[in-house]
Amino acid sequence: MADLQQLLQLGQQMQGRIQQLQADLAGQTVDASAGGGLVRVQVDGRGTVRAVEIAPEAFERRDAELLADLVLAAVAEAQRRAADLAKAEIRKAQSPLPNLASP
Repeated sequence: MADLQQLLQLGQQMQGRIQQLQADLAGQTVDASAGGGLVRVQVDGRGTVRAVEIAPEAFERRDAELLADLVLAAVAEAQRRAADLAKAEIRKAQSPLPNLASP
């Protein structure tokens, strides 16, 4: 019965760590740009887009398709960086599980 209690406590600790990690990631941001900086995107650590900046020079060309491609490229890169950040934070938060079989 003690093993079950330890397992339940471990589960609660893990849930707490995950919730804290998600909160921490929401407070961190990563940036990416495309088109030599014509489009800049900022996302939080969970990958949610928080800001998009488009330089006025991007409108001079009046090529909507190119501009859309630059926005997509910047968003994709920012979200990839956010995913890398999340993976790194998860690795840091992980710790070896205690051996429940030992007394």
